[in-house]
Parts: sequence; C-alpha cells; structure tokens
Amino acid sequence: MSKFGELVDLKIPVLLDFYTEWNDASVAMHPVLRDVAAAMGDKAKVIKIDVDKNSQLAEALRVKGLPTLMIYKSGEMKWRHSGEQDANTLIGLLKEHL
Repeated sequence: MSKFGELVDLKIPVLLDFYTEWNDASVAMHPVLRDVAAAMGDKAKVIKIDVDKNSQLAEALRVKGLPTLMIYKSGEMKWRHSGEQDANTLIGLLKEHL
C-alpha cells in the first residue's frame, strides 16, 4: 500500500488499470493501454495492476467490475470508470489533467 502512495503521488497524471488475465474485457484493454502510453509518452504514466496479485489494494479501492480504470494526479483521484474505454477517450482524459 505504501508503494501505491508513491505511484499516484506524481505531478503527472497516472492512469491505473485494475485487471485480471482471466477477464476478457481486461485483456481487450491491453493494446488500448499500450496505445495510450505511447501517445502520452512521459507526460503521463500508465500502470496495470493485477487484482489477483494485489487483492488488498483492489479491496481498499472498492474495485468490483473489471477492468476498473482510475486517473490520479498528486495523490488525488481525478476520474474513475468500470468497463472498457477507447484510447482516444483515455488520452483526452489524461490531457485534461496535465
């Protein structure tokens, strides 16, 4: 959990993807997130968090549906969504928080 604080306490927006490898919607988001990371470069960070390996964190953040996407900046949650999103929407959201 302390490492999570370090991850989201950045001055740039951080997109978190809570996923599992056995959830089809989660797996479908992998290429989308690669595109988002490539488009944003060092202006934002994209971090994938496996719910099966980080169940305490997922529980603490009340992650129910998969994938669950969150944007943090300076330690504060700015946006949250359960379900798939397209790359352009995510890039637009990240740019709003630059």
